[in-house]
Amino acid sequence: MNFSDVLKAMNQASAFELFRMRAAINRVLDQPQWAEAIRSRLRVGQLIEYFDSQGNTSCKAKIIELNRKRALVLELATGKYWLLDYAAINIDGADVQIREQPQRGLGHNEVAVGEIVGYLDRNQQQRSGRVIRLNDKTVTLQVGRQQWRVAYAYLHRVVDSQAIDGEVLEDTMPKLPTQS
Repeated sequence: MNFSDVLKAMNQASAFELFRMRAAINRVLDQPQWAEAIRSRLRVGQLIEYFDSQGNTSCKAKIIELNRKRALVLELATGKYWLLDYAAINIDGADVQIREQPQRGLGHNEVAVGEIVGYLDRNQQQRSGRVIRLNDKTVTLQVGRQQWRVAYAYLHRVVDSQAIDGEVLEDTMPKLPTQS
């Protein structure tokens, strides 16, 4: 499924239409055959990947217990236990990245907690930071020892493999000669 096309269509819908769509999706997911189809492919002790909608990222976990509607899992990165709806488990290994085509910056669905992204600070210097929280209009970044809230429109992917959290990135592009 092309989520970019779905998001584009959703951006043209009214809030009421989106609410109705969410209700319809919830009703379909509540049908027992969906949970059973996934649960039948799972076993206690199995390593799985699930989608964390708040962090907009996938997480690895180990199944501890299989219940009727949810699975108790141990998230491997944090050691925390979660009750997950079966629909959140990525049983087929689907690509969870949603790639938007915003005019500038990064879209809300293109950023995940833990990623390192860059932005231009108030002094027009390139900086990088680790995403620690996704807000409605901004991202909270850990930049060195400080936290900054940066609008999605100002974010960009960090391509420099030498980038360290919070450092000022040097401009390595050759300078073009100016005409007098």
